[in-house]
Amino acid sequence: MAVSEQRAGVDLTNLDEPLSPEAGATKRDLVDYLDAVADRLLPALAGRPLTVLRVLRGQKPFMQKNVPKYTPDWVRTVPMWAEASKREVHYALCDDRRTLLWLANQRAVEYHPTLGLAGDVYRPTHLVLDLDPPDEDFSKVVAVAHLVRQALADNGLSGAPKTSGAKGIHVFVPIDESAPVDDVAAATRALAARAEALDPSIATTAFIVADRGGKVFVDSTRAGGATVAAAYSPRLRAGTPVSFPLDWDELEDITPADFTVHTALEALVGRPSWTESMPDPQRLAPELIEFGRTIPVARVAAMHEGKRRARTRRQSS
Repeated sequence: MAVSEQRAGVDLTNLDEPLSPEAGATKRDLVDYLDAVADRLLPALAGRPLTVLRVLRGQKPFMQKNVPKYTPDWVRTVPMWAEASKREVHYALCDDRRTLLWLANQRAVEYHPTLGLAGDVYRPTHLVLDLDPPDEDFSKVVAVAHLVRQALADNGLSGAPKTSGAKGIHVFVPIDESAPVDDVAAATRALAARAEALDPSIATTAFIVADRGGKVFVDSTRAGGATVAAAYSPRLRAGTPVSFPLDWDELEDITPADFTVHTALEALVGRPSWTESMPDPQRLAPELIEFGRTIPVARVAAMHEGKRRARTRRQSS
């Protein structure tokens, strides 16, 4: 395979091939964008086990956790036991520009780091609320984002928003190390419930899609060893949008499609980085955690409810 270019000692190949029919971007566009935002993106990835979404020619996109056998020795990895597959998985740690460029050359489009660092992956450094609208109307998710901001403020907390790069918003809340992972998960559920209570006509914590009634889903399940698309990560969608950090007062004036691998660099001029704009780590109030413990874990509750509904259907038939 002919080498088209070399950067930081990484051979870059087939740069002019499109990422996908809908992407509106080539592999060169991906590499150029990631190289340009490396100083901003790497702090969000460094030290965190990384899952990437790759799109190879002629294949369906796939999420990759375990690094391939041909991974260079200089790519740092960390082994983690995967209970589901009963095997050890070696995750990449993208700590430097060279590794980022190598991943880009592997057609890794999306970057999903864990919320915890490799040394203790189940201790999240941030509490995250993922706002998922029922359709492409971004104004709906913006309205609920402000409910989340109010719920945070009511509990002595502050967070930073970014577009998810898809159709939603992620709100990141830096937290200190005082709360174990189960307490962080409980506090996340509590904040989601309190945001919903501020205006249940537009926000919901219903995990089952059919129960959401066209409302924005305030997802509190990003906890433990969960991953979230990193700030500045491209997303494999039409136009190749990127997850873009914003100020709260900007949300009404933008749409996620405003920020793509072609346009985001210009929009970043003069802006602080994601890490620079993040509040300092905060302590979660015991009362918030205690309230969260009274709320069932969404996935577990949905599983039991699904089984109950299935039994009801069988009995009625």
